[in-house]
Amino acid sequence: MPRRKRLVPEATPQLDKLKQETASEVGVTLDNYNPNITAKQAGTVGGYMVKKMIQDYQNRAKNQQ
Repeated sequence: MPRRKRLVPEATPQLDKLKQETASEVGVTLDNYNPNITAKQAGTVGGYMVKKMIQDYQNRAKNQQ
């Protein structure tokens, strides 16, 4: 199954860094490709990534006021 095309390809390095940081915070070991993680672990990492992105956006919006 092909991967989704990223809307902003320039963001790839930052998203990869965020993924690695988030995974280490929740205790999931990620390599470039780790087929041994469970769906629950992958979902946890993704969920926390979204949570961090939303918090960052809210902080930036608050600081602009």
